[in-house]
Amino acid sequence: MSSRTITVHQVRAALGGARRQGLDSVPLLQRAGIPPLSLGDERARVTAEQFALLVRAVQRATEDEFMGLGSVPSRPGTFAMMCYASIGCRDLGTALERAVRFYGLFPGGPDLALERSGEEAEFAVRNDLRDHAEGRFLAECVLVIWHRLASWLIGRRIPLRRVRFDCPPPPHAGEYGPLFDCPVGFGPGRTFRAGALFDARWLAAPPVRDEAALEELLRRAPAVLIGRHEYGTTLTEQVRRAFARALREGRPARLPELDRLAARLALSPATLRRRLREEGTSYRRLKDQVRREAALAGLAGGREPIVELAARLGFSEDAAFHRAFRRWTGTTPGAYRRGQES
Repeated sequence: MSSRTITVHQVRAALGGARRQGLDSVPLLQRAGIPPLSLGDERARVTAEQFALLVRAVQRATEDEFMGLGSVPSRPGTFAMMCYASIGCRDLGTALERAVRFYGLFPGGPDLALERSGEEAEFAVRNDLRDHAEGRFLAECVLVIWHRLASWLIGRRIPLRRVRFDCPPPPHAGEYGPLFDCPVGFGPGRTFRAGALFDARWLAAPPVRDEAALEELLRRAPAVLIGRHEYGTTLTEQVRRAFARALREGRPARLPELDRLAARLALSPATLRRRLREEGTSYRRLKDQVRREAALAGLAGGREPIVELAARLGFSEDAAFHRAFRRWTGTTPGAYRRGQES
């Protein structure tokens, strides 16, 4: 699974439905290996693996694939049957339209839509939870899972042009750009609506997965859909993959400088900067993100000495790593590790 981490805001939202049902959140957090005290720390983050375990625990406790966040429950197995109904379609557009029709059979669930306008298509989620943080979180989950599932179905990651939410921006709005790897906007609307826009040509792509592959995906869900798959279809992914490879292979790691990385990708440095900017990111931001995610995963998942972790991540000295980590999280590496163990 991806080593990217999840903000505590999403952790709280994932627990919202269970709490409304009167369920104790502490055992759910413990099953996921998440310290309950971390919910009170605005800068706390959890690994993608921990978050996937939490989602599964909440789904089982609530007996609801929507985790108690919708107006009516989605019974366990509904998502799997939607996948089986869609996998044999001739192209991605037909598969998505069938998925929309499938969920339309269940009153009270998210109102899904696939809309086309010229060269652009949009997969949208609509409901009446405009001022409800948990409703926004449910729409966010639907968009993320739809995007990962659609990309998995055709064997290539579909680059999104932009994502938009018709609601005020949340305090953690900055998390959405890295989540979707595209510009994300927020704005007023008469009813809540969230949409992911992409090139309509992707709708003609043929599925490359069969039922055996689907059964494997469902066995690994939700982790395989919450985690990040790198299909290499955007420059952002290629750069992130190059950084991740350098972190895995180097002891200490030597992340490629911009000029060397551009040459490896057969680009000029100026073109690399421009194309990353068009994808809503930058060389420095990606380098920082990959180091941050690797640091958080290393502290949460092992006993590697902090000084060795700092060296593995390519920091010239332990003090530089501490400064960077405090900038990322507001705390020290040691304090963060102790919090994960509490």
